[in-house]
Amino acid sequence: MAEHADIKITSYDRLLRAWENSMELTRDFEVYSKEVDDDELKKVFKKFAEEEGMHAAKFRELLVKRQNERLN
Repeated sequence: MAEHADIKITSYDRLLRAWENSMELTRDFEVYSKEVDDDELKKVFKKFAEEEGMHAAKFRELLVKRQNERLN
């Protein structure tokens, strides 16, 4: 990353990226749970969608908290 030394990636940037990725995984797993024919896989994808949704919610909570801290 030496060639990008002038670009600083902050903790907030990483948190935002994690939230975006987590939301995408939640959507993907939910879609997969509806598209597969295998009942075992349906259950796994549905469970993973729910769990990843909790991760996304926590990331969002942390983002809002930090955003409010910046504004105050």
